[in-house]
Amino acid sequence: MINAVGVPQSILVLGGSSEIGLAITAEYLKKGPARVVLATVPGDPTAAAAVEQVRAAGASSVEQIDFDALATDSHPAVLDKAFAGGDIDVAIVAFGVQFDDEEVWQDHRKAVIEVNINYTAAVSVGVLLGEKFKAQGHGQIIAMSSVAGERVRRSNFLYGSSKAGLDGFYLGLGDALRPQGIGVLVVRPGQVRTRLSANVAEAPLTVNKEDVAQQAVAAAINGKDIIWVPGPFRFIMIVLRHIPRPVFRRLPI
Repeated sequence: MINAVGVPQSILVLGGSSEIGLAITAEYLKKGPARVVLATVPGDPTAAAAVEQVRAAGASSVEQIDFDALATDSHPAVLDKAFAGGDIDVAIVAFGVQFDDEEVWQDHRKAVIEVNINYTAAVSVGVLLGEKFKAQGHGQIIAMSSVAGERVRRSNFLYGSSKAGLDGFYLGLGDALRPQGIGVLVVRPGQVRTRLSANVAEAPLTVNKEDVAQQAVAAAINGKDIIWVPGPFRFIMIVLRHIPRPVFRRLPI
């Protein structure tokens, strides 16, 4: 159980090789050791390195389990395995995919994969986490969304629409679980410096994964349900949400 100063005894990372998910885990481990379960894609070549990274960050134990986001029928068994070693205090939903934005909306197969991973699978594990946390009587979910989902734009509309769905689901899940004392935090970062963005032109307000981790953990401890990273994005998005569509369509974003 998470103690009075926000230190969890156990952490589950769905998307266990996600750089942001691992950074959030490491931020928690600064506060004290915890048992960590990393749920990674079967055959993920970076899984072993992720295990070593978490162990070096101070985990008391690390378990790696297979998790195929597209195989939703397997998700109940995956969550059962993750919880088999005892209660999970914090679950980080950090998996996702973003194909080439201009190619994907013109490729049926890739479009369906991207939406199924980013939205359908996120709903699948969210429902299961809700069941598990209600049964154990406590828990904190941290779901990685994106500012791309707040107002979907032409440049990455398929990715943005999938994140908009995830965002709405987890905000609603948080409202549904709040009476049981279970926290759900939705994190809306802008561009983050990771492997996936290494070959992309850096946008204004780009942040490091450690920045996301620090703010996510602090917000979860403080019982918040949504944050923007960096913080000024909140006010930028307020403006963008209210720009008339004919004008928004012409913006260079």
